[in-house]
Amino acid sequence: MKISTVLSTALLTSISTAQDLYPGLSDVNHTCVIKPQLLSCPSQNPLDVDSCCTETFGGLVLLTQFWSTYTGLESQGQLLPSDTWTLHGLWPDYCNGYVNTTLPGSPTLSQVTVLILTNSSYTQYCDLTRQFDPAGSLSPNVTDFPRNGTVVPPYTGPPISSFIEQWERYDLLEWMNTTFQIPCYGPNYREHEDVIDFFDTTIKYYLRYPTWSWLANAGIKPSNTTQVTLLDVQGTLTEASGAVPYIGCRGPRYNETDAGQGSNDTGRTIISEAWYYNHVHGRVQEGNSIAVNATGSTSSCAKAEGALWYYEPTDSSIRS
Repeated sequence: MKISTVLSTALLTSISTAQDLYPGLSDVNHTCVIKPQLLSCPSQNPLDVDSCCTETFGGLVLLTQFWSTYTGLESQGQLLPSDTWTLHGLWPDYCNGYVNTTLPGSPTLSQVTVLILTNSSYTQYCDLTRQFDPAGSLSPNVTDFPRNGTVVPPYTGPPISSFIEQWERYDLLEWMNTTFQIPCYGPNYREHEDVIDFFDTTIKYYLRYPTWSWLANAGIKPSNTTQVTLLDVQGTLTEASGAVPYIGCRGPRYNETDAGQGSNDTGRTIISEAWYYNHVHGRVQEGNSIAVNATGSTSSCAKAEGALWYYEPTDSSIRS
């Protein structure tokens, strides 16, 4: 079967599923500019508002980042950018903080694989220093070269399928946001416009949360010799972002370490991720968000003084 046929079928299926999942969507232009900019949380009833103009499903929008010290695929050219946390995704949670990872309606892994394999440069959205947009006319805020003006060559690394496990688990959930549904684009919809919107929107939110810089400005820098305290890390990011983020840790539990023997602190001890929570006015794509405190638990990390490692990345893992 030709790729174009597969994509066409996938798009038609997506439209049909979206119309079933979100009552009130239509294939006409949604003039959101004249609609009231309602807040995504508390949840809006999709029968009472235009779901294309106000988020009615995943109203709690999370911008999630990872802190990694290596990729494991350095020999294949996968390196980390310097002095920055990496982008994990933009997640649409319910307003109560719950996320359903088995929801219907978003593009399948195979559909995204076809899209990326036929437009290999989409993968380079993952590294803003190498950003390249194959359809710049759809995305005026993204250029086909980094700031130094050097055109980015097409991607020639390992098979794309090795990179997109997270799409099926998390990032495809972004299409569950009602404002990204294809019917919302009306009769002038251009193929993959929603996909490009997704990348642009995710990057827009990511750039608002420079975690590395915020911590560094407060004197909290990666170190293989000096440990840090959760209260300092979370407090710094709370002050900078305007709300309490979730801080995630991995590695041994504090009471499993020599320093924590006899302690009741079971938190993990290696800093690995940060989640920033937002409510959104109007369309998620517009980025008119309000920072809100993390729902439920605010950390999986140990709380003891000096219990956390914020490790330096491996030198050979950093892109020069």
